[in-house]
This record gives sequence, C-alpha cells and structure tokens, in this order.
Amino acid sequence: MSINLDTAQTMVERARARAVAIGVPMNIAVVDGGGHLLAFARMDGAILGSIDIALAKAKTSILFNGASENLWEFCKPGGPAPATEYTNGGLIPYAGGLPVHDDNDTLIGAIGISGGMPVQDGEVARIAFGKEAR
Repeated sequence: MSINLDTAQTMVERARARAVAIGVPMNIAVVDGGGHLLAFARMDGAILGSIDIALAKAKTSILFNGASENLWEFCKPGGPAPATEYTNGGLIPYAGGLPVHDDNDTLIGAIGISGGMPVQDGEVARIAFGKEAR
C-alpha cells in the first residue's frame, strides 16, 4: 500500500499553511512508499536549492523509516557510520523529513520540507500530519 494523492495534497496544504504562518517560504515534497514524488509545492520565494533538499529529506525518511534527523547520530564526525549521508545518491540528516505510516504501522510514504532553519523545517513537517508526527 502507498499514500494516496488526496492525502499527499492535504499534507502539502497543511505544511504550506504553517510555512505561511511562520513567514518562511518552503519547498514541500511528499513521496510514495517507493520514494517517488507524489505531490510537491514550491512556495513563492522559496530557496531554489532547497527543492532537492526537500526531496532528499523525504527519501532519507523512506530509506531509514524514521525522521531524517535521526540519521545524524550515525553519520556525524566521530559517529559509528561517518559519511553515510553520501550513500544512496545523497541523504539529508537534518530535521524536515518524516515517514508516513498507515494504521497498521506500515511505511507508505514520507514528507520532506526545506527552506527554513532545520527546526522550522521539522515543525512544518510535523504540522503536515495534522498532529505531532511519530
């Protein structure tokens, strides 16, 4: 099973509304369970370089079935797996990527947010779920 388009678009709209509320234009990417782009929004004024970062955060969440920032503990200098972020075509170990699970806790997609500071990206990603994300 994978996330459907209606759910993905609802997540994009929630994220966009929060980004507007905090005054930070962002790029918002929702991918399906295979990591393929399903829905995307680039807000007016969003940093162009963060388009790929939003996609990579979603991809990171899919590949590691967790929040993108969780990867940092492994790949940071002195961590147990330094340079892991250079694998899989490039990963992003900062806040803003969250996995999407169905009611059976099966991974069905992910969201990636980029354009603000990592803490802002993480906040907007959580808001996209309509509640605190897992």
